[in-house]
Amino acid sequence: MKVLKFGGTALADAKGIRNVAGIIGKTKDSIVVLAALAGTTDTLLEIAGYLYNRNLEGARDTIGTLEKKYLALAGELYESPEQKAKASDFIKDTFRYIKQFTKELFTETQEKLLLAQGELLSTQLMAFYLGDKTSIIPALSFMRLDANREPDMDVLRGSLELQLDAPGRDRDGIVLTQGYICLNAREEVDNLGRGGSDFTACLIGAALKAEEIQIWTDIDGLHNNDARYVPDTAPVPHLHFEEAAELAYFGARILHPTCILPARYAGIPVRLLNTNEPEAPGTLIDNNPDSGVIKAVAAKDNIVAIKIKSSRMLLAHGFLRKVFEIFESYRTSIDMICTSEVGVSLTIDDTRYLSEIVHDLKQYGTVSVDLDMCIVCVVGDMAWSNRGFESRVLSALKDIPVRMVSYGGSNYNISILVREEDKAATLKSLSAKRFADA
Repeated sequence: MKVLKFGGTALADAKGIRNVAGIIGKTKDSIVVLAALAGTTDTLLEIAGYLYNRNLEGARDTIGTLEKKYLALAGELYESPEQKAKASDFIKDTFRYIKQFTKELFTETQEKLLLAQGELLSTQLMAFYLGDKTSIIPALSFMRLDANREPDMDVLRGSLELQLDAPGRDRDGIVLTQGYICLNAREEVDNLGRGGSDFTACLIGAALKAEEIQIWTDIDGLHNNDARYVPDTAPVPHLHFEEAAELAYFGARILHPTCILPARYAGIPVRLLNTNEPEAPGTLIDNNPDSGVIKAVAAKDNIVAIKIKSSRMLLAHGFLRKVFEIFESYRTSIDMICTSEVGVSLTIDDTRYLSEIVHDLKQYGTVSVDLDMCIVCVVGDMAWSNRGFESRVLSALKDIPVRMVSYGGSNYNISILVREEDKAATLKSLSAKRFADA
């Protein structure tokens, strides 16, 4: 069995839905996880914001606009009058339910119910399009969170297996379910947050020990570079899970690294595929490393570098703990860190509390801040036993001012901090050196 997940951008319009339906129709023995149609969740969040502020006019206008969008989609998507009528009736019923939220006190519980409607709409509209051999297994029937908000894998596995083995179910039929939505420990409708559809697919794949989990979007896999800065980029054919996590963190927006953890721990491969090029092999992610290979270069913008310099740090235990506690108190994560006997340099990408952090750090030493920085990472087999890999990276940067280098924290990347204005030159130089020597 395979698990296929289709993201909202691939379901942006009637053409996209038809394209996805064509891919689904060619699969057998699979469970298909659908996200909400592109833009729907953001619009539902906008409606929730109006309702929290009791701006009922704004809520009603936005609900009406979204309903018209779905009715127009149904008119374009379906060919038979019967399909059009069924889809239109379902859309109208769904939006009648959504409009009820404008007549009562809006709470967090109501917000979760509201946000669930996006996935409920997308799966039912796809089921109408695919026809009679399609069945829906509701995510709310198996996707449960425990008291710690962790997925209950026993409930998930048992409920899914029971429904898949139910008497009378067409084994050759198509099975759809929703991503993102779930029930919490109080049996209330809840959700898995951003990236929740990927998480749903990986949880299902891990629970059922799937052959493969396929993440389909309209983006062409994980690339070996940023096409805006380096021409002739290509999808990376194979990555280790940790390499994929590094790329995802450093700018590859196609994948959220925490969402694929269930697949990684269960040893289920994940394949990233492009709905616009369904025959392309995409990017395969698994637990099998490629020894001695540099895979890709990625970058992360809007980085701030902070240096704390203090002669009191010399041989002083507890200094780093005090520094880290300041960042913890402002819920600000640290990306890179380098230390010396008299100072520490680190980077952050969340500047909401930058002035407060700098103020508190000054009690421990002289503080300097560099804005408009960029982290560039080189991903591959970077184990320290691989001689020459780090020198290959650094030699490519001989003409570029480097603020920091982080090596050794991971076996899968070397991170370099440069100015944003030097980003393009850094990516081009690293890419040329990496592919010339590969």
